[in-house]
Amino acid sequence: MRTLILLLAAGTALSAQAPVSGADSALVSRILRAEDRRDTTDRALVDGVASADARVALLARRALVRISDSRFTGRDSLGTLPAPPAYADPAWRIRYRALDPKKVDCATLRLALTDSSWHVRLRAADIVTASCSADTVLVKTLRGWLASSGRLSRTKDGAAWQPAAHALVALARVSPGDARNQVASFINNPSPWVRTYAARAAAVLEDERALRFLARNRNDNVKEAAIDALAKLTGHKQDELFLLALGAPGYQAVRAGALALKGGTSRSDIRRTAIAAAHRLRRDSSETSRDARMEVMARIAEFADVSDAPRVAALAADFDCEVARSAAAIAAKLGTPTEARCTPFVRTLPADAVRLALGDEVRLRVVMAPASGGGSFTVRLRGDVAPIIAARVLALVRSRYYDSLAWHRVEPDFVIQGPSRGDNEYVGHPRFLRDELGTVPHVRGTVGMSTRGHDTGDAQWFVNLKDNLRLGRDYTVFGEITDGIDVADGVLEGDVIQRIEVIKG
Repeated sequence: MRTLILLLAAGTALSAQAPVSGADSALVSRILRAEDRRDTTDRALVDGVASADARVALLARRALVRISDSRFTGRDSLGTLPAPPAYADPAWRIRYRALDPKKVDCATLRLALTDSSWHVRLRAADIVTASCSADTVLVKTLRGWLASSGRLSRTKDGAAWQPAAHALVALARVSPGDARNQVASFINNPSPWVRTYAARAAAVLEDERALRFLARNRNDNVKEAAIDALAKLTGHKQDELFLLALGAPGYQAVRAGALALKGGTSRSDIRRTAIAAAHRLRRDSSETSRDARMEVMARIAEFADVSDAPRVAALAADFDCEVARSAAAIAAKLGTPTEARCTPFVRTLPADAVRLALGDEVRLRVVMAPASGGGSFTVRLRGDVAPIIAARVLALVRSRYYDSLAWHRVEPDFVIQGPSRGDNEYVGHPRFLRDELGTVPHVRGTVGMSTRGHDTGDAQWFVNLKDNLRLGRDYTVFGEITDGIDVADGVLEGDVIQRIEVIKG
């Protein structure tokens, strides 16, 4: 630690300099690789701190601090970086924030359901309660929204299926008869987004029949919502459906099924199916399946017996050290002491990381699909903060990874998040992106990397729609919107990115 402090004391200023030499460029590459591997013993870090080029020295000092402190509490010792652009809030967000579910009355909600902004309207629907059941105008407005259930496209200021989906759940609370009359058509809707909301409405209505039907849905987000509801409604009465979910391709459905089976009664079926699921998920070789895998391991720990020890012990050899340790611990409890043997995937440095770290500017244009309102916004990659993540994102953009995927999470006074090939937070890129926490704050318009824990970046973006300074402790800023923030503000759940293109760099 004393050596680290002395290295940090070497200075933090980074001034404009001539282009780096070939040797220094190679050294930067070594520094970034050491940081990505979390390897404090790499000689590149010492060589970097001693470099006469201030840029190289700063990168080495920053790598040392990031490696040694996962929370990067020493970030302030490294100076400041250029601040992101500043943006005012749209006018509708004031009205959105005024809809406090603990304070608003039915008259206020009735008015909000006709607001010029769909974000405000949908918020009003989401917080309306049974106390407004006698407000006939409010109920009539929600009934009118149901007609949009088959709408697949929208204009810039309009909405597609979203009003119908939110209205169905709202009506389940304020007018259950109306909702029951509609559930049958909604559970067969061609849109998985609508079917997911149908599951939420069925949960409010305690419609076990609809939930059983949806728990077998071909879409794993629908399946997840139905299973979560069924587990609360019927306990272990539907364990057969939960067991089926362990074979689903979507990690969110596997996780939901494994959670629902906690404390289940069909012990032999659960342990056999859970162990088979664990072996299948290992063959998938996706690091971002960790949450699902660990929930499956929890069921194995709960239900496995001595006869399962060999198959459980085999799971102690894995690419994910957390899973390997869990399997080894379970095998030991079953009487088969086993050493956890984890072999993480080899990490290679993305091609553009060095030039981004040294200040090259790259901008991306996020083009929304015409059916999702169209428009675009521009993101400048912050290679000065997070060169490795920025370079990995750039490589994914060039491979068309994000094209035709959707923003699956929309919280209009917080963030939008996506894209995911499973349209949810549990399905991400199969290789983790490691944190590069920095000194650029999570202010409105910055773009961060989604994670589910330290060093578990899943390649999903989140756009800060307001200042979210508390996120700086855990999440990496890798970009900032420089143009078109109104388009990001206007995104609705399920809106599709037509393409992301490189427009500079």
